[in-house]
Parts: sequence; structure tokens; C-alpha cells
Amino acid sequence: DHIPAIGGDDLIDEVEEFLVGSRGTHGVERSLATVLFTDIVGSTETAARLGDRRWRDLLERHDATVRQALAVHRGDEVKTTGDGFLATFDGPARAIRCAIAIRDSLVTSGLAVRSGIHSGEVETIGGDVGGMAVNIGARVGALAGEGEILVSSTVRELVVGSGIGFEPRGAHELKGAPGEWRLFAVTG
Repeated sequence: DHIPAIGGDDLIDEVEEFLVGSRGTHGVERSLATVLFTDIVGSTETAARLGDRRWRDLLERHDATVRQALAVHRGDEVKTTGDGFLATFDGPARAIRCAIAIRDSLVTSGLAVRSGIHSGEVETIGGDVGGMAVNIGARVGALAGEGEILVSSTVRELVVGSGIGFEPRGAHELKGAPGEWRLFAVTG
């Protein structure tokens, strides 16, 4: 009345990958982290205005600036997104201070960056991270305005006493995330 499992988890993993496009959570490590998403505002328009060579030079300076800020604030670069970065931190105050440093350092280059920050459990597979905390961080970042650093209420609550200031930006539905999320802009 049933088909015997031949090959155990390996066979199940193969079938699951064929059916849904990904494998099960074998080998997935979950840990608490703060995710930072950065994005250059108006990058396509800027690239068109500057031309490929000047844009590439500017993007290289941007990348070097972000990597320097990540090193200073003990962030781990997960990946670049073409005109932005995804990084993780072991604490939200470090992520916020890193985002401030990135924003302030890039002002003189004429680049405006928006950032989104959220803290939660992430799944680490190889050198990449995933899970709801990453999705929420990306959605928060997408709502940030030019030069703005938006954080979830989770982040704001975790940094109470740090001296970092915030202004409320209202409650938002984040695509794919349950309920409404209160967001806050970092001041200063």
C-alpha cells in the first residue's frame, strides 16, 4: 500500500528539489542576526547619465566605502545586489551605525543610499542567508526614502539605551510577512 523509501533522505531531497525547486532544511543553520540591506537610489538613471565607465568607477568607490564601513562595524558581507549590499551583524546597533557611516561617506560622491534593517533568525546555507528575517529586512529597505535608514520595531526595541534616535514612519504591510509592521527612521 506504499512505496518503500529507497535511498532515505537523499532520494527525498532529490524529489523535493524537483517538485519545489529547493531541497529540505538538512544542513541549514539558524541563528539570530541583524540584516542590513543597502541600495543606491536612482542607480539606473545615474548610470545612464554618467555612462558605463564613469558609473563603474563610481560603483567601485561605493563598494569600497561599504566594505570599509562593514569592517569597522564588524559586519559580514553576504552578497552584493548590483547597486547594493546585504550584510549581517551580531547586533542591531552596529548595523545602524554602519548604515549611518555608509550614508554619510557617500554623500560627497553624489550617491544617495537607502537602507533597511531588521533583526531575527536567519537560515545560513553555505555563504548565503535566507528566511523571513531576510525577507522582512529587504521589504523594510525598499520602503526607505533617499538617504533614509529604516528599521523595524524589533530593531528599535533592541537598541533602547544605545543613544540612537528614531522617528516613527507608521505601520506598513510588508509583502509576504504576516500582519502590520511599525517602521522607524534613524535620526542623526
